[in-house]
Amino acid sequence: MAPVMNTRLPIRPELRGESPYGAPQLDVPVQLNVNENPYAPPSSVVTAIANRVTAAATHLNRYPDRDFTELRHHLAAYLRTESGVTLRPEQIWAANGSNEVMLHLFSAFGGPDRTAASFTPTYSMYPEYARDTHTQWVTAPRRSDFTIDDDAARTLVGDAKPSLIVLASPNNPTGTALPLSQVAALCEAAPDAVIVIDEAYGEFRSDGTPSALELLNEHPNLAVTRTMSKAFAAAGLRLGYLAASQELVDVLRIVRLPYHLSAVTQAAALAALDSAAVLQEQVAAIRAERDATVAWLKEQGYRVPDTDANFALFGPHTDRHAVWQGLLDRGVLIRETGPDSMLRVSIGTPQEMARFKEALLAVTKEP
Repeated sequence: MAPVMNTRLPIRPELRGESPYGAPQLDVPVQLNVNENPYAPPSSVVTAIANRVTAAATHLNRYPDRDFTELRHHLAAYLRTESGVTLRPEQIWAANGSNEVMLHLFSAFGGPDRTAASFTPTYSMYPEYARDTHTQWVTAPRRSDFTIDDDAARTLVGDAKPSLIVLASPNNPTGTALPLSQVAALCEAAPDAVIVIDEAYGEFRSDGTPSALELLNEHPNLAVTRTMSKAFAAAGLRLGYLAASQELVDVLRIVRLPYHLSAVTQAAALAALDSAAVLQEQVAAIRAERDATVAWLKEQGYRVPDTDANFALFGPHTDRHAVWQGLLDRGVLIRETGPDSMLRVSIGTPQEMARFKEALLAVTKEP
């Protein structure tokens, strides 16, 4: 619902007429629109989180550790296991979701008379971070297969001289991943910029697809963001994090709000990280369901970019809104996002994907 703007309030001019970000939240049987993990945490993990939070509650009269030292150690240990990259705790930053991590980055390295750059289509929140921090936002289009052209990247860097370059890998909404050679080339082409690789869906990447974490020690201007919302089945926890050089992380400490991570959030995140192996048992199942869904969509004649995420973009649709509405009428909610003729479906359980396929066939095969 769009806000009612009181024209007498001294609202910033660039915010007039704007609506809050958000995908539709509708009570329907099959919700496949916001790339959530479809599997609830196991009862053993719920108990572990409850125990950690109970222990933290006995000290809620005190402020939390503002540098979340224990959590940084645990996150570094997790990344060493997940990606084979050894990082010091001082190279880790965390906040209330990767959205807040991004806002810290824009607050620290963007601002008036500065520019942030990316390649479209990509995550629709990036220009909002720029707007909220008075950072100019410039983009260049991706190729028709949603990869990035090296010459276009060099031109964008040369013309815009950005202080921030933000790239999602896997990209949202296309699911496509960046080759490490391209990330390294950007770091070298823009040594005075911070290159941010958003790996919110990193754990879902296919076997053999590397993480940009592998380049951190070679490029001090590189930052890689992650989240516990997806692979950890913890979207409600709101814990995002970043890995970078200690110098870059220390700059983020300047712009964070005091005690921005509550004791409860830290406790719940620690319990989830202790249970990482259990929580991520479903990642392989989601990958397999994704690959099966992509194959099925292609069999139906749709164009589907190669995806390393837990969603698939598919089309073209002559009237994508009509398809979206038809699915919704049948109890299946997906997302209208990306190029005008395309739709995005998050990967759910096998039962949910069966409902999606049945509904899509009913919508598209109707006379």
